[in-house]
Amino acid sequence: MLQNFKAISLSYKKAPLDIRELIALDENSCRQFLQTLKDFIQATDILVLSTCNRTEVYYNSDTDFSQEIVKLLGITKGISNISSYFDYFTILNEHNDAVQHLFDVSMGLESQVVGDMQISNQAKQAYQWSADNDTAGPFLHRLMHTIFFTNKRVVQETSFRDGAASTSYAAVELIEELTADIVDPKILVVGLGEIGADVCRNLKDSSFTDVKITNRTLAKAQHLADECNMQVLPFEDIVQGLKEADVIISSVARETPFFTKEMIKRLDTLTFKFFIDLSVPRSVESDVETIPGVLLYNIDTIQNKASEALQQRINSIPKVKAIIAESIEQFNDWSKEMVVSPTINKLKNALESIRQEEIARYVKKLNPDEVKHIDNITKSMMQKIIKLPVLQLKAACKRGEAETLIDLLNDLFNLENQSEEIQL
Repeated sequence: MLQNFKAISLSYKKAPLDIRELIALDENSCRQFLQTLKDFIQATDILVLSTCNRTEVYYNSDTDFSQEIVKLLGITKGISNISSYFDYFTILNEHNDAVQHLFDVSMGLESQVVGDMQISNQAKQAYQWSADNDTAGPFLHRLMHTIFFTNKRVVQETSFRDGAASTSYAAVELIEELTADIVDPKILVVGLGEIGADVCRNLKDSSFTDVKITNRTLAKAQHLADECNMQVLPFEDIVQGLKEADVIISSVARETPFFTKEMIKRLDTLTFKFFIDLSVPRSVESDVETIPGVLLYNIDTIQNKASEALQQRINSIPKVKAIIAESIEQFNDWSKEMVVSPTINKLKNALESIRQEEIARYVKKLNPDEVKHIDNITKSMMQKIIKLPVLQLKAACKRGEAETLIDLLNDLFNLENQSEEIQL
């Protein structure tokens, strides 16, 4: 069967932050949505990828289910008017386009900060959810492992992942700019998800010395503080921490803002405060900026920094694209061969049946050693006989001409009545 891979994508390229945060899925929602898709659409190889910059669904089907997927996404998120957001989605119904897009996304070519290393782990996590939920078939298994191998090549053969040009590093660079005139600025990191933890690790390697971290789970905060040589602020003392901090970095994972205008207003402080909100959905209310002395930066305002590391990555893009092209070509060869693999298995089974029938006619007249020798000789003969047809079938696949050979072999060996399972 020919594969017909498709994708539907909502990303920062077409959707502003307020739309992305409305539709973003956390881990539990991703798992739930996978099950919903499995139950309600006739598709295989389903993958759901949701990050701060994108929410995407990949699937294998002859039918375009993009509208159904958006409606089911609305049900999962409790959005009754989800159809009004349809234009923010990019629909990729061509097989090659969807495969190319998943490669580009997984390598970091589509990230806001090009080459962002987090996306590789996020793609692996999405694949694990598909595997756990039995929505990954042979096609998706092979595709994702090809992507993982391609990522290794990119790391080994290019400078695309060199340096620290991730979103979290861009946030640290922004802090350096904002606090250039502040002596020993006080920084508070709230929430220690993946991006919050990465910010702490980047801060560890910076010139900042007064950094405190806080999290609802104290043990998680203490573990990261030990790793990064930072101070832990008990979560119940967060108000005092906010009063003291010059910069507050928030990566709190929740559906509604954690930092509200009323909360910040009650701090009653005369010092400037910079809020950097790295959460999707946003964890800081946008109107906190109406409070005198408070400045807010969300994830869309963290622009790519003109750093040497980032420039190296940009310079490496042609090489990365060349590696991806090689991987896709190899993957497509395998994908095409999937079409003829049932015929190959049936042909092997047909020849094996003939071999076993003929041996059975004479086995009673032979001693055990003779039976063993004949078995080995006939197996070797069968393998040599089948080698050329198999090679011809695979070559015909690459030329897009396999159908004629498949029909010919089916007629010659009556393969329609043969099982694909080889009896040895």
